[in-house]
Amino acid sequence: MQTDDRRAADLEELGLTNYEARVYLALIRRDVFTAAEVAREAGVPRQRVYDVLEGLIRRQLAVLHPGRVAGYSAVAPDTAVERLIEQQRRSLGRLERLSTELARELGPTYDSGRTHTDPLDYVEVLRDSADISERFARLQTTAERELLSFSKPPWFTPPENLAGLEASARLHAAGRTVRSVYSREVLEDPALLEVMHLFVDAGEEIRIADELPLKMIIADGSTVMCDMPDPVARDSATTSLCIRHPSLAEALSLAFHSIWDSSLTLAEALKDRQPELASESPVAEDAGASSPEVPKGVEPDESQA
Repeated sequence: MQTDDRRAADLEELGLTNYEARVYLALIRRDVFTAAEVAREAGVPRQRVYDVLEGLIRRQLAVLHPGRVAGYSAVAPDTAVERLIEQQRRSLGRLERLSTELARELGPTYDSGRTHTDPLDYVEVLRDSADISERFARLQTTAERELLSFSKPPWFTPPENLAGLEASARLHAAGRTVRSVYSREVLEDPALLEVMHLFVDAGEEIRIADELPLKMIIADGSTVMCDMPDPVARDSATTSLCIRHPSLAEALSLAFHSIWDSSLTLAEALKDRQPELASESPVAEDAGASSPEVPKGVEPDESQA
């Protein structure tokens, strides 16, 4: 039975249906079968066997013997296989001609489509905080030459921003540029000051601005990701845009450098805020700030020393 199943599968590969293959294999077992006999032998429903036999006759794989009760016999297997192969050759020839004509007809449409671009296919719109964090991390990870960023609350990425730290260290080691301008609010958060210290250690240059227009990062002068807070919805609602557009990136880079040039260094910002905080901050020391003098009459806080 397994041999018949394998042979039937081979005949199907040559173009027969399963029923046709089973009926042909039944027919070769003796000289002549009636329709009812071959149906039983092949395990094919009797109401289907007539259609199957007619199909084999059209393919010239079976022969009808007219009489009071019609009989059916198979042509020799070598003849049957050769005829099936010839039918496949003819079918393949038709397919080759059809495919050639189809490719020629579809070619102009395809070529025309290459010149059409969606006016917004270079813009990604992100609304989910997890998606925003993932895209922000990927932008930093794939940067090769430069990262410029504006950073202000609220933050959607994990505070440690491991992808940013790794990118800063990698780009700094390669002699590339990594610069960030933070809004002054970060000076009020000891945890964020510690994170900034880690970025300074990694090679990032940091400055502090009184205000920033938006959160933004520019990668390699070609891709911009910026935060667009919803002016109507709740305070935490936001949409981020990731735009692959060198001209836009160039224009926003000019804006970045304008704010960078007018911003305080981290050491200057800490000193300007509170001299005692600047003297206690490890970030200020790493950023090259000299320890400010403690005002006369004020004892240092030994618990923070």
